[in-house]
Amino acid sequence: MKVLFTATVVKSHINTFHLPFLKMFKDEGWGTAVAARNDFEIPSDCVIPNCDTYFDITFERNPFNPKNIRAYRQLKKVIDKGNYDIIHCHTPVGGLLTRLAAVSARRRGTKVYYTAHGFHFYKGAPMKNWLLYYPVERLLAHLTDVLITINKEDYNRAKKFRAGKIVYVPGVGIDTAKFKASDDERREIRNKLRTELGIPLDAPVLLSVGEVNENKNHKIAIEALPQLDGVWYVICGRGPLMETHRKLAEKLGVSERLIMPGFRNDVADFYKMADAFVFPSFREGLPVSLMEALASGLPAVCTKIRGSADLVREGENGFYAPAEDPLGFATAIKTVLNAQVKRSLPGIYDVHSVQIRMKRIYGIGMVSR
Repeated sequence: MKVLFTATVVKSHINTFHLPFLKMFKDEGWGTAVAARNDFEIPSDCVIPNCDTYFDITFERNPFNPKNIRAYRQLKKVIDKGNYDIIHCHTPVGGLLTRLAAVSARRRGTKVYYTAHGFHFYKGAPMKNWLLYYPVERLLAHLTDVLITINKEDYNRAKKFRAGKIVYVPGVGIDTAKFKASDDERREIRNKLRTELGIPLDAPVLLSVGEVNENKNHKIAIEALPQLDGVWYVICGRGPLMETHRKLAEKLGVSERLIMPGFRNDVADFYKMADAFVFPSFREGLPVSLMEALASGLPAVCTKIRGSADLVREGENGFYAPAEDPLGFATAIKTVLNAQVKRSLPGIYDVHSVQIRMKRIYGIGMVSR
C-alpha cells in the first residue's frame, strides 16, 4: 500500500504539520511519498523523516503563476506512475493541482483526500476571496473523496459541497505532553529565560508566536503597551514587519519592553516563561500556536475569528478583543492578567487523538495507546 502527501512547500508545511502522519503510515507498513516544492534556504537541508520518496514539484503559491502549469505536468506524471492507494493534498495550490492531476488515478481506485487548512473565503473575507476561491473549492469538491475541515465554520460551509464525504477533524494536533511541566520546572525555565532576555523576573510577560506579518496583527498589541505599565511583550518568529514593529515601539516609547528574538526552536520554554498569550490575527484556520499556549496553561487574549473561536471560551481560558482597537486590547490584557484564568487545551486536540480520527477516516485501523 502506498500514500502520497502533497502540498505547496516542504519546510513551511509538510515538515511543520504532517510528519506524525507520515510516521503513522510507515508504522502501518505503507510506502510513503511527498510531492512539494523544496523551500529550504539551503536545498540540501531538505530532509523529510519517514518519507520513502520525495518529488520536488515547482509549485507557486500564486494560483495564477504560469509556473504552476509545469508543476501540474510534473505532478500528473508522479501520480500516473505511482499507483498510490491514497493521495492526501494540502494548501490551496497543492490541493487544486493535485485533484486535477489525480482524475485518472481516481478512476483506477485511488482515494483523494483534501484538508482545507482554512478556506480563503470566510465570514468577513474580502469579496474577491469569495469570487475567486469559493467557486473553485466548490467545483473541486466533485474530485474529492474525503474533504477534511479543521474548524466549525469551514465544516458548516463545506457541508454544501458535493465531495464524497465531508468531515471535521480538529487540526493536525499537537503533542500536549511537550507543553506540560511541574511548578518547579516552570519556575526554573521562567527565571533562566527571562534572565537571558533581560526581562525582570517579576514583570508580567505577554507572548506571541508566529510569522511577523500583516495578518498576525502584532501591531495592535504593541500599540496597547503604553496602556500597560510594566508589561513586557515577546514575539517569537520572523517576518517582513520586524523592523517596522521595532520602529513603532520606539515611536511609542515602549521599545525596551518589546523583545523580538526571532525564530526559536525552544518555543515550548517561552510558553512556560510567559503569563498570557496574545493572538490578534485577522484570519486563521485553526492556530497551532494558540493550541500550544492553551496546552501550556496560558490564558489567551485573541480576536474572535474562525479557528480561535473554536479554542477560546470567554472568561474560561481567555478573553476576546477587537482586532483594530489598542485600548480594547489593553483592557482585555489587564483583565486576563488579573483574572488568572487558566484551563488546559481539550484532549481532542492532542496529536494522538487526531491520529485515531485520521486512521478511522483513512480506514487503516486504530492506534493503540
